Amino acid sequence: MRARLYLNGDGNARRTYMSLFFVLMRSLNDPILKFPFNYKVTFCLYDQTPAQRHIIDSFRPDIKSSSFQRPRSDMNIASGIPKFFPLETIQQEGNPYVRDDTMFIKIMIDFEELPKTLLPYALSLNPGLPT
Repeated sequence: MRARLYLNGDGNARRTYMSLFFVLMRSLNDPILKFPFNYKVTFCLYDQTPAQRHIIDSFRPDIKSSSFQRPRSDMNIASGIPKFFPLETIQQEGNPYVRDDTMFIKIMIDFEELPKTLLPYALSLNPGLPT
């Protein structure tokens, strides 16, 4: 997996919003992974002040989209949130999301729908799956 951030926006959000996308990458583990990818993706832009008014947005994959099928090339087409955060807010002096020219974005995948019997193996450092 990979995140793709367009600081000045992408497509119809160009010059007005920050755009944030999720990309499935081809890997050696693809044969044992479940496709299409069907887990909720959540992006969180951290408010670095004690107020902690984080910007959080999520999307559910469209399992019919080629973006969420098993990758056939190095990476699939990106999918995500073109209008994640307004540029006018992040460009304001003293905004809570950028401190010392640094911002933090967390990406979370909700594996709740993963069968409970596989969860211990999916979260283990041991790559072996039960037989």
